[in-house]
Amino acid sequence: MTGSRNIEIQGINPAELFGVNDVNFRHLKTLFPKLKVTARGHLVSISGDEELMDEFERKFNLILQHFHKYNSISENNIDNLMLSDGSSLLSTDDGSETIVHGNAGTKIKARTVNQKKLVQSINENDMVFAVGPAGTGKTYTAVALAVRALKAKEVKRIVLTRPAVEAGENLGFLPGDLKEKLDPYLMPLYDALRDMIPPEKLGDMIEFGIIEIAPLAFMRGRTLDKAFVILDEAQNTTTMQMKMFLTRMGMTARFVITGDMSQVDLPHRQRSGLSYALDVLKDVEGIGVVRFGQSDIIRHRLVKRIVAAFDVAEAEERKNESKKVINR
Repeated sequence: MTGSRNIEIQGINPAELFGVNDVNFRHLKTLFPKLKVTARGHLVSISGDEELMDEFERKFNLILQHFHKYNSISENNIDNLMLSDGSSLLSTDDGSETIVHGNAGTKIKARTVNQKKLVQSINENDMVFAVGPAGTGKTYTAVALAVRALKAKEVKRIVLTRPAVEAGENLGFLPGDLKEKLDPYLMPLYDALRDMIPPEKLGDMIEFGIIEIAPLAFMRGRTLDKAFVILDEAQNTTTMQMKMFLTRMGMTARFVITGDMSQVDLPHRQRSGLSYALDVLKDVEGIGVVRFGQSDIIRHRLVKRIVAAFDVAEAEERKNESKKVINR
């Protein structure tokens, strides 16, 4: 059965909803190729199969809810809302989603299901592993939680660290002083902090040790207490480095360990400390694990497609390797 109907957009500027040059609207149309979809002012008209129109209306209402909630929407947001569990992206209360107020009063919120799970998990556990592909906001959300804890005086300092595995933790051959040698490896952490703390204040906090950004090798022999500690790029730790880091935890510290097992830069056949820790600690009470997926990717929508393509290719390679072993 076919028909037509109209959907009215209320309380939203259609130009902002549909994006520059109607990029969001045109993307939405490609997701429903069997429907005729047009827009005029605050009215969206659809025609075609009744069941498809019902589905379009359900999904379009989710898009409107998302825009009302976040005052913005992207093609990637639309893709996520099209998933079967898309409605769960909007399922939590507004008041619980602002993690911290960033520069110029920007509200930094958990924007995906698993970002919200990460917020909840760190509220319930002193140590949390956040694992998943690039672009899912693992590190950014963790830094926001650290800044929130510092502002609320729940901790006295923030410690951000990662293995400088590309330089083999041996930074002496690089030009410049120690800070200049380390900065390229720690830039993602600086980028997140700059969104949340004014530059001049951030500089002072780093200078006085309230925020410390250092390579993992510098953690050895220390006890990290009254601190919110983030280990980023943890997939590039060795098993011994991971054990060393986790045992730095002081009585009142919080630890978040983030990583992407698809981007291990360790020498071939050397097991990732992140993989090892997830196996060994899976039944330890008080440790949370949040696994991010492709639906959490909030970068350009091509990133999601790239991750999916690599996953398929890597799975095929593993399958072929298994066949070679069997044939031997």
